[in-house]
Amino acid sequence: MEITSPAFSEGEMIPSQYSRQGGDKSPPLHIEEVPERTKSLALIMDDPDAPGGTFNHWILFNISPMTKEIREDSPPVMATQGRNDWGEIGYGGPKPPSGEHRYFFRIFALDTVFPLGRGATRADVERAIENHMVEEAELMGRYASEQMAGAK
Repeated sequence: MEITSPAFSEGEMIPSQYSRQGGDKSPPLHIEEVPERTKSLALIMDDPDAPGGTFNHWILFNISPMTKEIREDSPPVMATQGRNDWGEIGYGGPKPPSGEHRYFFRIFALDTVFPLGRGATRADVERAIENHMVEEAELMGRYASEQMAGAK
């Protein structure tokens, strides 16, 4: 399985329009080679470099395994969005307090559909994923607090 973005490549800088202060749009993502026995997909975007520990920016689950593309600022209609660590449902873009941080987009192929509702937390999703993962893939992009300062 593979996850990529036409907006940035593995290890590259995430464009500022996908940041918290630059438009806060979720980036477009492409998903390929989903295993046949997959019943649903889950996506978690996080920042492991956050000062207080891993910060969750986007929780999306019960995505159809037929999904090949998540369009910019448009999660799949049939997917369910969880609560990010900003306390909001949906996407919350990068906004490191200082320096450069890494942001991981992890996609999980699962052998089940979750009985979780809108606003579920990462902990809820991780409990549901346990023992149901078929395969996973990740895409890492970087973002620096200086990007927005330089863009103004």
